Amino acid sequence: METRKLGNTALRVSALGFGCGAVGGLLVKGDRGEMKRAVARAIELGVTYFDTAAIYGDGKSEESLGWVLEELGVDADVVVGTKVRLQPEQLSNIEQAVTQSVEASLKRLRREHVDLIQLHNSVAADGRRAGDWVSVDDVAAAMQAFAKLREQGKVRFWGFNGLGDSAAVLQALAGDVHTVQACFSLLNPSAGVHMAPDFHFQDYGQLIERAADKGVGVIAIRVLAGGALSGSAERQANAATSVQPIASSASYAEDVALAQRFRFLVNEGYAGSLPEAAVRFALGQSGISTVLVGISTLEQLEQAAAFAGKGPLPAAALDRLRDVWAGYAAA
Repeated sequence: METRKLGNTALRVSALGFGCGAVGGLLVKGDRGEMKRAVARAIELGVTYFDTAAIYGDGKSEESLGWVLEELGVDADVVVGTKVRLQPEQLSNIEQAVTQSVEASLKRLRREHVDLIQLHNSVAADGRRAGDWVSVDDVAAAMQAFAKLREQGKVRFWGFNGLGDSAAVLQALAGDVHTVQACFSLLNPSAGVHMAPDFHFQDYGQLIERAADKGVGVIAIRVLAGGALSGSAERQANAATSVQPIASSASYAEDVALAQRFRFLVNEGYAGSLPEAAVRFALGQSGISTVLVGISTLEQLEQAAAFAGKGPLPAAALDRLRDVWAGYAAA
């Protein structure tokens, strides 16, 4: 498995990251045996980055990853990232909320420190909004809280979730951050590809390139559009029963239908399947440190690792994609 530098941090991570969230669901809904087998196999395959969060299964994902890594005895061989999601009532004392969340995560993860901590909120351009949206100033305050936790030996590096208003995300990127999560997929590649002004979905303004230029490590998320880029609406038993699209169609079913426009990549021999095309597309994007794939089964893990071993999509395939993106608005 290829490893890549995580921005300007001291960390190297596997090009393919193990997503421990509820979308894939293995570390939330799986049984202990399949969890342990999958994590052990991932490490055997060279996967070193494991991504979780406090809200995944109300802490279940962190707990599962913690005991699995402890039983496997591989603490020094992996990089673990988790996240803090601030609630509106916590914004009056962000440092306290961040500290309490990180300490609870460390307890669930059975670790004295976490390699990477990230803010899990969407960022608003016009200040705070209803729900869990935060302002750019709130992001900065959270980063300051993370820096204090590093002084206490509880975190090593920090970053934020690059979702929300595009302008606000880019503004937050200018702060004291080591990493950013970027939504990047065949359905919406705007975080890494320059799009026409009339692009049908949210334009993330080449966030990946801007982050890389600043030395910020990029973690690609939603590369399979929550599973829609399988081309099928069927869900695995461990996977979330429903998925809310991010920066693409209004519904998961619409994303599944939209994914069929990329079927030419399979029909013309550029990839063996739509999931393979999606993973290899993300892995080939310059500036990305690791590509997260949400894992539901051991079979999915094996497939993702095999996809990664095939390298990026060929240039001829990439040339064809612009016509697909330009044609989104057409029926």
